[in-house]
Amino acid sequence: MELERIRPQVLRGTFHAYELASLVSAARYVVESAPSEVPPEALDQLSRLLADYDQQVRNLGPRPEQHH
Repeated sequence: MELERIRPQVLRGTFHAYELASLVSAARYVVESAPSEVPPEALDQLSRLLADYDQQVRNLGPRPEQHH
């Protein structure tokens, strides 16, 4: 994983697919089974982030063929 600061509040991340999958899985777990002490605002923000992620994945199109 690499992070780069583009502007004070904007970061660009470069992830290996498994790294990003791990983060997304953890976020989905929190949204689906968060304990009551997690603020509703945080869950709402995380839900919106996951919806944006899902849309971006759909925009990627089919996975490229891997050559062995």
